[in-house]
Amino acid sequence: MGKEGRERSLADNEARAVAKNLRVSPQKLNLVAGLIRGKKVDKALADLEFSRKRIAQDVRKCVMSAVANAENNHGLDVNALVVSEAWVGKNLVMKRFAARGRGRGASILKPFSQITVIVRQSEEGAEDKAKKTKGKSKGKAASGAKAGDKSAKAGKARASAKAAGAEAKAATAEKEAE
Repeated sequence: MGKEGRERSLADNEARAVAKNLRVSPQKLNLVAGLIRGKKVDKALADLEFSRKRIAQDVRKCVMSAVANAENNHGLDVNALVVSEAWVGKNLVMKRFAARGRGRGASILKPFSQITVIVRQSEEGAEDKAKKTKGKSKGKAASGAKAGDKSAKAGKARASAKAAGAEAKAATAEKEAE
């Protein structure tokens, strides 16, 4: 009977939250938004919790709102969410003036801004759960090789040195036997 609803502009594995009328300049807000782009949600929330920027608490509320939207409205897994996008926009600007010498005035601009945060359920999160149930030993071996590439190279070097030492001992033993 009423007007048809708009199609959803986001993918099925995404959720969005917008915080408007934040009393900070867009440039300063973009510094905080840069801290959380591409991070897992729990890491982003921890970074915002301990950030020294005043506006970080409002950005944290926005991220938490996006997580709540993902969980309640779209049924996404909270532990697999990543802050895929965070962008900042201008909002209204309050204009004030400060009295200056000789009857003049100087303009003071008090900008407002807004932030939009999009969280996405990573495919890795869904795949990781499946991998953990299949076998834990494969995951540990792969992560160990990635985490310590230098130590793996050092281990190979030690093994080759031991082999060379064993060959040298065998050669000297043969010479003594003759």
